[in-house]
Amino acid sequence: MSTTTDLERTEEQLVVFDLAAEAFSVDIGSVREIIRMQDITRVPGAPGFVEGIINLRGNVIPVIDLRKRFDISVNELHKDNRIVVMDISGQDMGVVVDAVTEVLRISAASVEPPSSVITTADSVYLLGIVKMENRMVILLDLDKVLSDREKGALTDVAAMADAAD
Repeated sequence: MSTTTDLERTEEQLVVFDLAAEAFSVDIGSVREIIRMQDITRVPGAPGFVEGIINLRGNVIPVIDLRKRFDISVNELHKDNRIVVMDISGQDMGVVVDAVTEVLRISAASVEPPSSVITTADSVYLLGIVKMENRMVILLDLDKVLSDREKGALTDVAAMADAAD
């Protein structure tokens, strides 16, 4: 007899988003909210993949651009982009994506580990590839998208901006 706990271990819910015509996903549990693009305040001296900060209901949230982080061709940000506010290692961060396309329920068996041909020491953030009938979706480990040093720098940026208010 199958219990809910068994079912939870065999199924996952993912938020799927587009970056440069590729589909990426993250566990739904790490997504706080999805908001429309808004003005982002640039922060001098921040790492290149950091767009800046936003004020979200009184909280200063650092915003990163995954296109820049993953060395994907960068487009000008526009109103159709979305900011996905996610919990990354215990800190809320905004992540700029081209579009959020769906919430997907998958079986854990449909996730293949990334091939050693496509992974390097710098791609530890790749959890796997979700195989679907007509496409593949890259599954990300958000806690590994940024190094500890980069996470610390973002925490410092948010704290400095918060203290300036």
